[in-house]
Amino acid sequence: MGPLDGVRVVEIAGIGPGLFCAMLLADMGAEVVRVDRPATADDTGWPPLMGRGRRSVVVDLKHERGAGVVLRLVERADALLEGFRPGVAERLGIGPDACLGRNPRLVYGRMTGWGQDGPLRRAAGHDIDYIAVAGALHPIGEPDGPPVPPLNLLGDFGGGGLLLAFGIACGLVEARRSGQGQVIDAAIVDGAALLTTAVHELAALGLWEERRGANLLDGGAPFYGLYGTADGEHMAVGALEPKFYGDLLDGLGLRPDDLPPQMDRERWQELRERLAAAFRTRTRAEWTEVFEGSDACVAPVLRPSEATAHPHNRARGAFVPVGGSPQPAPAPRFSRTAPAPPDPPPAPGQHTEEVLSSNGFDSEEIAALRAAGAVA
Repeated sequence: MGPLDGVRVVEIAGIGPGLFCAMLLADMGAEVVRVDRPATADDTGWPPLMGRGRRSVVVDLKHERGAGVVLRLVERADALLEGFRPGVAERLGIGPDACLGRNPRLVYGRMTGWGQDGPLRRAAGHDIDYIAVAGALHPIGEPDGPPVPPLNLLGDFGGGGLLLAFGIACGLVEARRSGQGQVIDAAIVDGAALLTTAVHELAALGLWEERRGANLLDGGAPFYGLYGTADGEHMAVGALEPKFYGDLLDGLGLRPDDLPPQMDRERWQELRERLAAAFRTRTRAEWTEVFEGSDACVAPVLRPSEATAHPHNRARGAFVPVGGSPQPAPAPRFSRTAPAPPDPPPAPGQHTEEVLSSNGFDSEEIAALRAAGAVA
């Protein structure tokens, strides 16, 4: 089930964006085998996140026989993804040359923060660093304050994991046409920069100021922002178009003639104060009822735990139970090849024998590898 049914992926377990990429591929029906490392005393005990929908084998890649196990898996795979710093996979014996030598049709996906080349390629970093250098962090925040990190959604997941999943999907399509694999170099700094394309276009047209809170979509416009309610909650307002703005004012009980013109930037602060005063007169639930189903482009700001119960999300099945708790459902939706509900994350090594056996290892080989400590 799912549009990627029949695609076989080897995931060298890592953190953040690589895990998210593998989850997306598994959600769409790919058979993903995660290669976990053996447990060590240095492990933090951090729970395995985004591990749903795949099988797990434990392979010690530092063992002299570890790389050989992965290369055997690669022989029957369509894609591999890894998230090491540049050069590490090669040192472990599972770099692109070794893997493509075993399987010339393989799509080899590489997930890094800075990319495989460039002066920062070997430097450590996290989401906040990559989006900072990409120019994606600076525009986010209040005009009189510092930039605000948007969790790690913009870099790790949007500019990282999604980018690699897209790259692997493109590589799979091309490999089926040409019969040749290739290496996908997915860097979070590239993906985060790509997400700012519209900002660069607006700036080139003279329609974007680099000051935070001075533009239509960064909270500068009073009709595109957040407003507090009587109970300390918030409503999100996105009434850009004149018609939608008119519906906003109707819902708030305000008359256009009593307010500054919508596009008079010099009086935006005055307009913001009037809108804020109106929103403070009722609770979030009351305003939600006022604007529900209207074209005012107003929505309640929900906590993640509240989003699972919102009527629209429930009607679309936007959240599904995974391992006893709600998680976002696979997306996007497919009319003919809908993916199956995701399975819970596996325990590390849960499927070692099963996966090795299905990839041509006989029982004696598996026993020898286990005895040697190459697999677990």
